[in-house]
Amino acid sequence: MSYLGPLIAIVFIVIVARLLLKKFYPHAVLLIAGLLMLAVSFWLPGHEPAVEVTGGPFVFDLFRYINSSFAETNAGVGLMIMAIGGFVAYIDDIGASEALVYLALKPLRLFSRQPYLLAVLVIPIGQLLFVCIPSAAGLGLLLMASVFPILINLGVSRLSAVSVITSCTAMGMGPASAITASATSIIEKDTVFYFLKDQIPLAVPLSITMMVAYYFVNRYYDKKMKREEIPVPKIEKSRLKAPLYYAIIPILPLILLILFSQLFDFFAIPIELNTTTVMFICLFVALTFELVRKRKPREVLKSMSVFWNGMGNIFKSVVTLIIAADIFSKGLISLGFIDGLVGTSQNLGLGGAGIGIVMTVMIFLASVLMGSGNASFFAFGPLVPDIAAQLGMKSSAMILPMQFSASMGRTVSPVAGVLIATAEVAEVSPFDIVKRNVIPLGAALIVMILYLFI
Repeated sequence: MSYLGPLIAIVFIVIVARLLLKKFYPHAVLLIAGLLMLAVSFWLPGHEPAVEVTGGPFVFDLFRYINSSFAETNAGVGLMIMAIGGFVAYIDDIGASEALVYLALKPLRLFSRQPYLLAVLVIPIGQLLFVCIPSAAGLGLLLMASVFPILINLGVSRLSAVSVITSCTAMGMGPASAITASATSIIEKDTVFYFLKDQIPLAVPLSITMMVAYYFVNRYYDKKMKREEIPVPKIEKSRLKAPLYYAIIPILPLILLILFSQLFDFFAIPIELNTTTVMFICLFVALTFELVRKRKPREVLKSMSVFWNGMGNIFKSVVTLIIAADIFSKGLISLGFIDGLVGTSQNLGLGGAGIGIVMTVMIFLASVLMGSGNASFFAFGPLVPDIAAQLGMKSSAMILPMQFSASMGRTVSPVAGVLIATAEVAEVSPFDIVKRNVIPLGAALIVMILYLFI
């Protein structure tokens, strides 16, 4: 086989990585790079572009593909992700997310005499919250308002506190996660089954690894530094925007998705609800809560604009990124990147496990560069079915570590939104947070590779 196409693809990957590292707009970089690769493949001997060629000017076919990508994405996974984004924005606006965080942190007070043990116990609780509140920056800021003051007042340094808070978003999982929605769409697998059967069994050993690593890493760094603590306001129950029973609202989508999944057979006639439908159901449940509590129909109905604005924000940031990444991945495919990657791996004797490790590490590094787990996963995730088919392995076996490594890479990226936002509140440098995160997340990455491939 000719390696000219794959070599050109590697050149494009290097250029894209450099541009993203220099903080060029990722949507435009991925889109233009993808279109250029598709155009090159059209003129390159022995390669066919991964778009429908109508026989007219090829440039028109390229833009027709953009149109079809928008149509397919918006009708499927795009609408799902927008509905999730709208719901997250709404529950944050009415104070339901804050109520859930407040209740979830109650058990931590039992360990007040062991501040570093208390700090690492935030990790599993925060990860459970991340399943229900799948916004890394949003959950990070909520925890900064609630957990951060507790840890500081118990003697943990600001950097130790903010590092464990950011680690809570290191594994994007659960039916409400945008990466999970994309992953299950790619491998055509039920979201709840994927969450319960694949994600949770892997998340347990990774969480334990991170907890142990953070305990020793933060103690080591705190002993070396001289801290000057700043006064941090405490969040009290009286300051919550909503009553505590609102905490059920963020959890409700997860309850409904599991209750009406194929795991249970509670009803004579099977009832299955997809994620998008559940998000709209839960939106109207939240509206009902607000109507009963406030008894101001005009104000409550107007608050629904928060949901639509949240959908719009997700469209312009995430859905358009999925479309740009889809075109980028099609460009890699058309240049024979997959064939070259598989062929090289087989010549080196790597096999399925070897190529899985390569892809997992590649997507981790891409997330570090981009500062976005979504961007890196959406760029490389669509390549999985073709690679897995050529290697004779299951797509789910390859896509699961890629999905987790994408979120892990974001957690050690100084340009990630969650690190920048939490660092600003804590008045520390994002690079100092990365120093605290790199060893625990690196250890988790190694454990994941050993667990799945060795």
